[in-house]
Order: sequence, then structure tokens, then C-alpha cells
Amino acid sequence: MLKEFYNNKKVFVTGHTGFKGAWLSIWLKHLGANVTGFSDSVKTDEDVFALSNIGMSIVDNRGDIADPKSISAAMRDAQPEIVFHLAAQPLVRYSYEDPYITYLTNVIGTLNLLEAVRSCDRVKSVVIVTTDKCYKNNEWVWGYREIDQLGGHDPYSSSKACCEILVDSYRKSYFNLDANRKTGIATVRAGNVIGGGDWSEDRIIPDCIRSIKAGTPIQIRNPHAVRPWQHVLDPLSGYLLLGMKLYEEPDKYSEAFNFGPRADSIIEVGRIVQLLIHYFGKGSFESAAAENAVHEANLLSLDISKAVQKLDWKPVWGIDEALRKTVNWYKCYRETNVYDLCLKQIDEYQNIMQSL
Repeated sequence: MLKEFYNNKKVFVTGHTGFKGAWLSIWLKHLGANVTGFSDSVKTDEDVFALSNIGMSIVDNRGDIADPKSISAAMRDAQPEIVFHLAAQPLVRYSYEDPYITYLTNVIGTLNLLEAVRSCDRVKSVVIVTTDKCYKNNEWVWGYREIDQLGGHDPYSSSKACCEILVDSYRKSYFNLDANRKTGIATVRAGNVIGGGDWSEDRIIPDCIRSIKAGTPIQIRNPHAVRPWQHVLDPLSGYLLLGMKLYEEPDKYSEAFNFGPRADSIIEVGRIVQLLIHYFGKGSFESAAAENAVHEANLLSLDISKAVQKLDWKPVWGIDEALRKTVNWYKCYRETNVYDLCLKQIDEYQNIMQSL
């Protein structure tokens, strides 16, 4: 179904050099889409974007999402039908260090993207990625629903809640008012995403891999914090499905959607580390609460009932399979073709997705 829809479609992806953006670009190219990316530079030469050489198979634009002229020019040249907006400053702890860049990138960058879409009549479908942390966190034991209150203790979470409000305003003020131009715009909120090729600082899986390779104990700040863990392909499958639905019925799907994991994948950080060490076959960890630690939520989960019922979407890989695929990627990436490694996992995922 996805291949039939995306084949030969013009798709614009912001943040295509990032972890999720690179996996999305590879999947879209595999589906036959004509992909244009817009992003800043690659962080390391071991990022999945660099190792897969996906930039050679798509239009690879480099620019600052905070520069309105740059993003508008790139979109005007691409004339896309579908837009996926992933460009962001994605790290909670860094947002404390540089709140200005966080708000500039996440809020003003999203504003610039929306203005670029407004100036491009060809766009029919826009999926804007925010985060599960956009909700006001009450440390509830149940998952947050799309109708729950937005908030954000830290600058990163706050910036993403601002994005949600901004998108809703633009949706009501500028889009779907003209019967001659229907543009579907949705926001999507995923959990803690894992998978091969993520080398970001201050993320538990990359930190684990670096420590294991260095032969040093993994340092865990908050082992009892509960998070919704999911393989990167799970939310991406939801984004792709929603992009198609928005294109076909913009009025019906222009709203917010959670794409979280199954209930058995909402577990403690300490348990995640134990499982990763088990699948990797080596490693150790120790608790290392930082002095003057910044605020981090202890309990966070998502209710995915809306996506399941309205989109007929389901998470495919539970936490065990997600970790196995992630560990396999990091074990193999130096000795294999990374693009083929990613495609192999995408094909395995799609085969199960189709059977469901």
C-alpha cells in the first residue's frame, strides 16, 4: 500500500541528515519516492546518513531551518506534494545549556516551514514531528492522549508544546479554508526512539554503545525512570501512513497523533540497559546520578488508541526485537554495506507489518 502510494511522489524531508530523518529518507527512496532533503550538516562520519550514502540518491540540500529564505527557496525548487518536518534541536539536556537555539530551531524553524508550505500550492500533506514530551507531565501511570494538556518543564519540551500550538493555529487560520486548496497538516508524537546509527550525546543507547566499545561501565543517571521505547521504524511507519491519509482525506486526519510502543515496551531505563548488555553479549553498568542534575520526568507513556483505531496503525516490534535489531546494526555496520543493512531491516519490518 505504501509503495503504491509513494512511488514517484515528490517528498520533502527536513532534518534528513539526522537519525530519524536518514532512516525515513532511506525508506522513502525504497518506496520509489523522489526525495528532497533540507538539513544542516552531518554530526559525525558514522551517522547513518553518512554511512548509508543516501545523500547520493536524493536531492541533498544543506541549510538552516531558522533561515526563512533558505527553506522557502529549497521548497520552491522541489515543489513537493508531501512534507515531513523532522528538523529540530532534539536533546533535553542541551536545551538547558542553550534555550535560545532550542526555541529558535524548534519554534521559529517550524514557523518558517509552515510559511514555506503556504507559498507552495503543490503541497497536499504535511507531517510535523514533535515529541511525547510536549504533554504537561503529571507523572501519571496511564498514557497521555492527544486531548491532554500540553506543557513542558524543560526548554526542549516547552518548545515542542509551542510547536503544537503554532501548527494548530496555522491549520485553523490558513489551511483547508479554500476549497480549491486542501492541505492536510498533522503533528505526531513518538516515544524514545532507538535503532542503528544514532550517535547523539546524552541518549541512553548511543551512550551504552560507546561505553561497551570503550570497555567502560555504562553510566545511568536515573535507572528507575520509565519511558516508552520503540524502534525507529515503528513511528516512521506511522508517519508514512499518516502522510498518505492526509493526502487523500485532509479534513479527516489534520490533527495530532501519538505513535508509541506496545505496553510491554514501556519500561525502566535500567531494564533497557540490562537487555542491551544481554543482546550485545558484554558490558556493565553503574548508577551515576549527576550533581546539580536538571529536571527529567520519572514516568512517561503514550496512549496510542487513536492511531490504532483511526489509522489502523500498530507498533510492530516489541522492545526485545527492537533491541536485537539495534544491537545487530551496531555490531555489523563496520563490516557491511550500511544502506543494505538498513534496507534489510526495513524489509523485515514491512513483511511483519503486512502480515498484521
